[in-house]
Amino acid sequence: MVKGSDILSNGFYKSDKCLDDAPFIYQILNSDEDLENLISEVVRASNRGVSAAKNVSNPPNWSFGQSLFFSTTVVTTIGYGHVTPLSRSGKVFCIIYAMCGIPLTLHWLLKQLGNVYQPLHIKLLHLIAIVIVLLFFFLVMPAFIFASIEPDWDFLDSFYYCFISLTTIGLGDYIPGDNRNQQNRALYKILTSCYLVIGLTFMMLTLALFYDIPQLNIGQLFKAHEDVDSEKARLATYGLGLQYGIDSKPDQEENTHRQVVRVRSRQRDDSPSPEDPPIGDFMK
Repeated sequence: MVKGSDILSNGFYKSDKCLDDAPFIYQILNSDEDLENLISEVVRASNRGVSAAKNVSNPPNWSFGQSLFFSTTVVTTIGYGHVTPLSRSGKVFCIIYAMCGIPLTLHWLLKQLGNVYQPLHIKLLHLIAIVIVLLFFFLVMPAFIFASIEPDWDFLDSFYYCFISLTTIGLGDYIPGDNRNQQNRALYKILTSCYLVIGLTFMMLTLALFYDIPQLNIGQLFKAHEDVDSEKARLATYGLGLQYGIDSKPDQEENTHRQVVRVRSRQRDDSPSPEDPPIGDFMK
């Protein structure tokens, strides 16, 4: 391991002109701990975008282009994190800006996508996003947490418990906090109960979105098949009636209609014609 005193004795930092005007640097590097602290500060500054390669004045991090890029990463929820606000006022402004900018950006993106994609595609994208959130935040992450807390559970056991619980199967073969000697057992039980309630609510939301898409709802497919069969039966009955010269009316109504037609035809046959002479003319 290179010590700070060895570096100073070799004159490594003496060759750098930036140390000529800063004699206090020699006092900082008198111990290994001070050297490690200095290196940590240099690395931290480099991660924040401040270059420590040479003693020159770099352009400010918050230029117009950098600020525009940072604003874009915030409202699109990408967030690279290489440049972050350090002041308290900057952090407060970033929170307010994100709360207002993210919903507006999502609304604009959905409006633009609505002109390209059909409603079915939008519903599928929405469902896929909800399923990804469900898998990550309510199955994978809790599985890691349970695996780290429960001594006898591995990741597969924890994931199995989360899945069985949120799908309301509840076999009962895995119960968190079942060990009486576990620390903070009461708090652990309360947090587990909150997780189950929130996770079950999110699971019901996912199922509701799934059933809202008719193309994915198997029950809707069976119902549509029954409607088609009933419509075919009705059309077949109507076609059979046309084949035999009836218009699907009951026989009683059809017979009544025929009797009325016959009575009217007889009345017309018995009535005298306007061209016939009166009966009195034949008597004369």
